[in-house]
Formats: sequence, structure tokens, C-alpha cells
Amino acid sequence: MTKTPRLLECVTATDYPNWLQKQPENLCNWLTDAGFEPKPGRYFILPGNEPLRVLAIVEDYADIWGSAGLPDRLPAGDYRLEWPVEEGQVSALALGWALGAYRFDRYRQSECETPSMLIGNVQVRDRVERLAEAVYLVRDLINTPAQDMGPAELAHAARELARDKGAEYKSIVGDDLLTANYPSIHAVGRASARSPRLIELRWGETGHPAVTLVGKGVCFDSGGLDLKNASGMRLMKKDMGGAAHVLGLAKRIMDEKLPVRLRVLIPAVENVVSGDAFRPGDVIRTRKGITVEVDNTDAEGRLVLADALAAAAEESPQLIIDFATLTGAARVALGTELPAFFTHNDALAEALLEYARKVQDPVWRLPLFEDYRHLLESRIADMVNSASTGFGGAITAALFLDEFVPREIDWIHLDIMAWNQRARPGRPRGGEAMGLRAVYAVLEKKFGKRSA
Repeated sequence: MTKTPRLLECVTATDYPNWLQKQPENLCNWLTDAGFEPKPGRYFILPGNEPLRVLAIVEDYADIWGSAGLPDRLPAGDYRLEWPVEEGQVSALALGWALGAYRFDRYRQSECETPSMLIGNVQVRDRVERLAEAVYLVRDLINTPAQDMGPAELAHAARELARDKGAEYKSIVGDDLLTANYPSIHAVGRASARSPRLIELRWGETGHPAVTLVGKGVCFDSGGLDLKNASGMRLMKKDMGGAAHVLGLAKRIMDEKLPVRLRVLIPAVENVVSGDAFRPGDVIRTRKGITVEVDNTDAEGRLVLADALAAAAEESPQLIIDFATLTGAARVALGTELPAFFTHNDALAEALLEYARKVQDPVWRLPLFEDYRHLLESRIADMVNSASTGFGGAITAALFLDEFVPREIDWIHLDIMAWNQRARPGRPRGGEAMGLRAVYAVLEKKFGKRSA
């Protein structure tokens, strides 16, 4: 026999007196005697017969994190949201619950069953599920150790997504990268026994505006011959976080059927040490023809992105967006929980900041400060891959990428952590989607909503 769903009532501290007035006197007395204080984050399993009722105090009905801690705290079972009832509020609380219910259990099965929230509004339920699935995809890909998430496995994940959504898929692997004129991707990845590749997805109708997503897919970064120390290498399975983000964002775009002509490009490599590793002092010729002197082999992400961005620009899309775990300097500037972004388009920047606030997915703009371009000058090549100073490192890295995107094409570069250093409700420690929901909201506003 199916058990009756438990009732979940999420109430703000402000609304608590109003809620209390609607309750029977014995329940009011029970809460008073129990010393219950209506502070955000607190909950109370109310006494009584079936169905069991749970009161949860939230900061705000529109705060997606208000309910995010409940899946870790409530007993297993099905819960039906009884309060509030407005669609937008239900969507926010349901999304928080879904993000809080995430578990990465590939290597260790959870001993506890996760409670479920039942949503009566089918449209709200489906929309929340689609968004949560995109975030789950990003988290799963980043959390997977490099032993099981190399360039080939990343390509497999992209191929499976393409197959599921009816997109076109192809990849260029190993020495074929040289034939196809992707020399910098090949140079960075050639030292690994796991062949480098360029992964590509295409989806959408020809007449729709072209949007190209580029994601850094360094599946493990040892630093190359400029080897990282042990602590610097520990989390480098997450260096393909940019690739994970563009796959999650692509899934979101295709799930919602945005009227765009989507292209996804992922340069997937391992940056490791072997006799064939690229060296400090080498000069690499990129797809665009720009020559780059290698100052530091640990600044490899911008090298693989250079070829991918150049390829993206060749089709003159209306918008190019790249995600990359590119610099520690961005983390020094903004910390680990606030992604940096760069763009020349002020209106696009304002839109991204606006929607980041609306969907509670924070990002912060840093400048493409032209006066720092001199820091990328080389005496023997067109530029160096790493500035001679660490000051302004996120800016100089963005300026390096800027050389490969013509100014007439709108471009957003996001420098992300892709990892939660601490656990918070709905945001467990580990791989994380950062800026994805904000960018999607901008795309939906700019290009249209889901077709009927």
C-alpha cells in the first residue's frame, strides 16, 4: 500500500504568526510548550496522526536555499509542499530541495534513503527536474576521478548527451589534430597516453541565432614540466570543470528547446609529464596563426582554449561563451565561491549580473584592462602564454584569450572554481555548477523561451 505523503509547510518568520492563527489551539500550545522559535533553518515535526506534517522556517519564499538543507535532515519518505502555493515560490523551494538531494554515489552507496518532494504542478515539477539534472551532470563529471574521466571518457559523456538530445557529435583525436590545424591542443595533450581530442556537438535549426559554447577540458593537470606541488595537484581532476559546465548548459538549452543554433567545442587533454611533453621556452603556433612562447607549462588551459576559440570565431556566431577553471588569480581576487567573468559588451555584462542576482547564482565582472597587454609580450613570438608577474593574473589570462576572438563577436569568458570548498545547504563539498543558471537565464531572455 502506498503511504500518504507527508505534508511540508515552509513558512517565513514573518508569516509564522499568520500561519499559527490557522492552526488548532492544541498545536499552538504544543509549539509554545516545546519552545519552538521560528528562525530560518529550523524545522519541527508536528504532532498528530497521518499524514505527518513538517513545519520548516525559511528566510524567504523565493530563496532557493531555504529548503535545500531539508533532504539531509528529514526522515526518508515522500513530502508534498503544502505552503506556500504560488508557482514561483514552489519552483524556488523545489529547486533548492532538488539541489540539496544530490548525492555522488558512484564509488560509495549511501546508507540513507533520500526524502523526495512531490510537486502537483506538472510544469513546475518538470522544469525543476530538468534544471536539477543539468546541475547534477556538471557535478557528476567534475566529481569523477581522473582515472575514470580522461579525454576519452569526457568525449563519451558528450556523445551520450548528443545521442539523447538528437545533436550531432564528432571528435578529432590524437595526431589528427595536427592535420585539422589544432596545434596547441595537440601540443598540450601529446605527452599523455590518453590521446588529446577536440569534442564537438551541434544542435538546432539553421535559421536560428548561432551560440557557441567552449569549455576547458583539462581532465588532469599535473602542471606539466612546471610541475605543481602535491597540494596544488590534489584537486586537479576538476580542471575539466569548464567542459562539464558547457555540457550542462548545452543540456539545459536542448531540454528547453531554445531557438538557437548551438555549437559546443571542448578541447580535452591531460597535461602530464613524459618525454614528449611541451617545454618552457617552446614556441607553439596556434590555429589562428598567432605564435605563443611557452613561459609556463602550467598555463596550459589558455593554450587549448586558444584553438577552440579561434575555431568558434570562424563561423561568426552571435555569441561565444567559454567556461574555464583558468586561474588561481581569480580565486585570490574573488574567493572560491564567486566566479569572475569578462566581456567587452557592457549591456551583456549588466544582463548577466542582473540575472545572476535573480536566480541566486552569483558572478562578478572583472575588466579586460588593455594596459596590461604589454605583460604578454614575447621577444621571439607574438605573445607569451603567461605574464611575467602574477599581479592581475586573471586579467592577463583573459586578455590572452581575447586575442583569439574578433571584437565584433560578443564573447563572455567565465573563470570559475567549479568546486565547493565547504558544504552548505544545497551545495555539498565537491564539484559545482557556477554561473550556469545565470548564463542560461540570459540566453533564455535574449533568444526566447521554450516552444509550446
